[in-house]
Amino acid sequence: MRSVHCRKQHVAEHRCRWSPLVRRVVVTSGDRHNQIQPRQQEQALSAICHGDRREIKSIMRTLGRRQRRMADNEYQMLGLALLKARHEKVWQSAIAATWLIILRGWRRSEVLGLRWSEVDLPRRTARLADTKTGASLRPLSELACSMIQSQPRIGDIVFASRSGETPIVGYRKMWLRIAKLGDLPADITPHVLRHSFASLAADLGYNEPTIASLLGHKTHSITSRYLHSADAVLVAAADAVATMKLMTSDQPQPQLPQPAP
Repeated sequence: MRSVHCRKQHVAEHRCRWSPLVRRVVVTSGDRHNQIQPRQQEQALSAICHGDRREIKSIMRTLGRRQRRMADNEYQMLGLALLKARHEKVWQSAIAATWLIILRGWRRSEVLGLRWSEVDLPRRTARLADTKTGASLRPLSELACSMIQSQPRIGDIVFASRSGETPIVGYRKMWLRIAKLGDLPADITPHVLRHSFASLAADLGYNEPTIASLLGHKTHSITSRYLHSADAVLVAAADAVATMKLMTSDQPQPQLPQPAP
């Protein structure tokens, strides 16, 4: 079996008509910002070598979603959309949940499933019991704490449905409505907000272990290292990334309700 290096050479020499995917897989495979996993890289190389058009197009769509990052004007469009949503009868908890995804880069399921029992506002941490990578301890920025504290505390769910006892139902439709209000491109999703948060952290010079800890990646989980509170450096990093876009004069600020008693 030929080595990966030889296969890459073969791809570059004989499959140049698939140059966008060749560049993504072969040329940028050493880039630290490249999101291609080894298994996915092998699948892409195999598809290119065999000229499997359907598989190549599928992989390119997937990689496009993974590489998507929001531009400055798109942050402004989203901020304005969230302001409009407050007056368009979009459920307020859904608006607040979207702000938290922007400010902290968590997965949508982690934000919508957040419980008051998992939040420690004085220590600015959240101990998430059930995430994609297991239990995880996350630092909270000041803005994130304010957003959480502004929610009415009825049951144990922070961003609750109208009943106050269960997580929001139908968030996807609410997100699509928010995106429409801001005339956002169709490829901007809550996961793109997460990826953009990571990109902003990289722009600020934070290293990969720090960014991974902020996002809750399993390989750099802080759960085992910090039993009671997040490290001060991580809390500072969460603050820095959250305020990076909000400090610009053109970026709409989160509109917070009065803190719930």
